[in-house]
Amino acid sequence: MIFRRKPNPAPAPAAPDMHFAAGGRIRPLQVRRMAQARSMRLSVDPRDGGVRLILPARASLKAALKWVETKRDWIEQALDALPHARPIVPGMAVEVAGERLTIELAATGRIVRRTGDRLVVPEPADLLSARVIRWLKAQALRRLEAETLRYAERAGVTIGRVSIGDPRARWGSCSANGDIRYSWRLILAPPTVLEATVAHEVAHRLHMDHSADFHAAVERLLGRDPAAERAWLRVHGRELYWLGREA
Repeated sequence: MIFRRKPNPAPAPAAPDMHFAAGGRIRPLQVRRMAQARSMRLSVDPRDGGVRLILPARASLKAALKWVETKRDWIEQALDALPHARPIVPGMAVEVAGERLTIELAATGRIVRRTGDRLVVPEPADLLSARVIRWLKAQALRRLEAETLRYAERAGVTIGRVSIGDPRARWGSCSANGDIRYSWRLILAPPTVLEATVAHEVAHRLHMDHSADFHAAVERLLGRDPAAERAWLRVHGRELYWLGREA
């Protein structure tokens, strides 16, 4: 079933939010019109389970929603194939830069701290998830900055600002002025995957394309073919998006 949530009253009318209900789950249905689209396209975002519908610029929305209903079985199968949500709770284990840490909620203390193989987070419990993710982001930025500078020195190039975000489609991106932005979730991947991603982005300072010369530069910087790391991200990358997500 597709249903719409009425927008709040406003001087200018706004498009209502739409959702797709399937198997007891309600997922956002994002409709996007694209001038270059020649036909309707449907996908399920592996990052959040949202249903995405691409339409040609002049396509009928009413007809498109009916078409989506005919694809219900495919959508439900795609939703069933998504990774399980991993809400952050006391006692769970998280892989951080290749090391397994167990999250512990503490009645004392003011900051998140690592003690051996434990990540100790001060109460209250309702701030646990936010505090763990903030700590993970700090670890990711520190590690990614250090690795980026290391590979930049190896490549003989300059780097602008290194930052992190939570993008939907890219693990990293490099701008023409040398700014590099990464997904903070790379800190949850094996260290070799993080390193390969950094080498990829730094290599763009030599070649702003994906030519044979670019791929040769990546291998030269990394010291190996990154095919194994690319394969890991294709198979397991979407699982990283589900840490901290409620079921």
